[in-house]
Amino acid sequence: MPLLAAIMLMAAVTSCSTTSRLGKDDILYTGVKKVTVTPAEGETVPEGVKEKINTAVKVDPNGLKVMGMNLQWIPIGLWTYNHMSNPEKGLKHWLYEKLVQEPVLISDVRPQLRTKMIENELSNSGYFRNSASYELVYSKKNPKKAKISYDIQTGPAYLLDSIEYLPDTCHLYHKIDSIARFNEYLRKGERYSTDSLSTARIRIANSLRNLGYYFFLPEYIEYLADSTITRERIALRLSIARNVPKFALQRYRTGDVTVYINRNQGGGTPDTFQTRRATVVQMMPSKLRTAIIPECVTFRKDKYFSVRDMNRTQTYLSRLGIFNYINIQAIPDTTSREPVLDVLVECTFDAPYEASIEANVSSKSNSYLGPGLTVAVTNRNLFGGGEQLRVALTGSYEWQTGRDRSSVFNSYEVGLNGSLAFPRVLAPRFIRLSRRNLNWTRFSLNADLLNRPHYFNMAQFSASMNYDWQLRKYFTYTFTPLKLTYTKMMRTTHEFDSIIGANPAVGLSFRNQFIPQMSWSMIYDRRINRNNHINIQASIQEAGNICWALWSACGVKGEKKLFGMPFSQFVKGTAQVVYSRRFHSENWLVTRIFGGIAHAYGNASEVPYSEQFYIGGANSVRAFTVRSIGPGSYHPEGSGSNNFDETGTFKFEFNVEYRFRIYGPLHGAAFLDTGNVWLLKNDPSRPGGKLEGKRFFKDLAVGTGVGLRVDISMLVIRGDLGIGIHAPYNTGKRGYYNMTSFKKSLAFHLAIGYPF
Repeated sequence: MPLLAAIMLMAAVTSCSTTSRLGKDDILYTGVKKVTVTPAEGETVPEGVKEKINTAVKVDPNGLKVMGMNLQWIPIGLWTYNHMSNPEKGLKHWLYEKLVQEPVLISDVRPQLRTKMIENELSNSGYFRNSASYELVYSKKNPKKAKISYDIQTGPAYLLDSIEYLPDTCHLYHKIDSIARFNEYLRKGERYSTDSLSTARIRIANSLRNLGYYFFLPEYIEYLADSTITRERIALRLSIARNVPKFALQRYRTGDVTVYINRNQGGGTPDTFQTRRATVVQMMPSKLRTAIIPECVTFRKDKYFSVRDMNRTQTYLSRLGIFNYINIQAIPDTTSREPVLDVLVECTFDAPYEASIEANVSSKSNSYLGPGLTVAVTNRNLFGGGEQLRVALTGSYEWQTGRDRSSVFNSYEVGLNGSLAFPRVLAPRFIRLSRRNLNWTRFSLNADLLNRPHYFNMAQFSASMNYDWQLRKYFTYTFTPLKLTYTKMMRTTHEFDSIIGANPAVGLSFRNQFIPQMSWSMIYDRRINRNNHINIQASIQEAGNICWALWSACGVKGEKKLFGMPFSQFVKGTAQVVYSRRFHSENWLVTRIFGGIAHAYGNASEVPYSEQFYIGGANSVRAFTVRSIGPGSYHPEGSGSNNFDETGTFKFEFNVEYRFRIYGPLHGAAFLDTGNVWLLKNDPSRPGGKLEGKRFFKDLAVGTGVGLRVDISMLVIRGDLGIGIHAPYNTGKRGYYNMTSFKKSLAFHLAIGYPF
């Protein structure tokens, strides 16, 4: 009998014998019964203090760990320990070693020590008159098992009553006092907390290091606390520690700044040149414009030395994208009579070219298969100033296996994309943006060909200019003053023409046309703390409004054209919020909500096909393939991979995904997806497609599923199995669960990267 089956059978037979191998005085620990925290009258215990208490008492009992959770009621490791022997070698030995757990005893938990830890944490948090005790709660069925109950009396919280600052006898003391007076942790009435006081002195030290006191450390500031003057109050006094090195109390100015530029191959001949901010020593031959380095160096000679300048210089040099190693050192000038720090910056070029390959595959149980591939080459330093030239070739296709098709490929799409990015804003001089910001100017040219056998071939060409910049810490913006797109139907079939003839609205979205666009987008990305992260993206774009206004001003009536072709006119907006919450170790609950709307008017009656929304696929509702649902409850007959009319002008999508680590780089996920697309205008040829409030929730496609991910640093390989729960269209079945069969409700997606 296999070892695992034997263990499970033994567990069933001897489910209450998990203590059979315990010693006479051993008690098996089975968890925490309860933790009672009682504050002083009229007070509440802050959540941060409660979290410290819970951390102090947290010890997992024996159990099966699944998805980051400890399933105590399945102590398979303990069963293995009690009832199985360890073979010397072989598969059974390996399996035994993986499963076995030694019993967690009360003596291992050491509750007496944990009560001392709780009392110490409470004292550090300002609760000096606290007490903590514990009680063993024995199992009624088995006295060899016990839980632990903790009872904690916090006592009153001690508050800061008065704060005595340093005497104003020198510049350093004056600066410390002025910084401390504005610190929220050093105010009368604040609860005493060693964590808060530690944070306060770190902030003071960081501020001083930006004012020339480069060698000043947080531990050089001490606090003297006196609780005997006023009951339940703390009189606090700041002081400077004894035996602080003399150099740590000196205020340094910036001396000579030298930048060494090394080749990535090593070696070379040094070439030295002087700039207004630094002496640059460049190993030749190399490709670097001399004006680039001064733009990145923020140090100023004879100004007081600042760590902020070190960080900014490091950031600006890194943003160029041409160095793989950057190191900045501050070196005391021993020849100067005054305290001076010389700056040494060492940079090593990265490889000039970068090549990348991205692949993804989507497969559905009804025999549709669709892989995609992107091959890109990037020149990191085209003109010697960090300019990046990127050329990418993209391709994707889908075919249907097991059926008689006149074409092997159901559809394919190929594209050639090129972009040239400058690490600065190329604009008139009166438009000024600080070098503190991340600024890029990007020019792009794209050509794409979409082939749908039995239907059409469509070509799309576009040219655009973008400005990317970052004004604040968490905000990134992109402004596209001009993007010109031209779409042309290269070939259509009789079948497609027949469909378009019966569906004029869809036909108008496919017409040959120019799309002159302007757009703006914003990304807010912030890690609030180690357990919470939020990402917000929003964009708005318009097309044709400027051209329409100019043509109208010139007296042009009726349909207006650009280069002899009608141009589209519409407005489109999207918004997305992704919130990630860590629950334990590497277990995250990630939620995403997306909304989009597009409306055509003026010179166009329909939004171009390329600008409409669709749903389904590896990064959407994963129980359905791309464009297999919507708009609304509409579903064409003979649905397959060529459902080009299943798009809309309004989109809503909601996803929730629980991610957990299984073993090593292998991670798992369980998810729930819902969403759909709708039409803002009624289209008789697509009944049920119009957005209606009373049918909104019925029109939402719903799917769930599980996934595996291999996360190896910079690469994530993802496989998700989606399971359909509710299709928004009529499937011939009644009830909310209306999938025709479980097998046909499955969809597997293989992709690179996380879905959101």
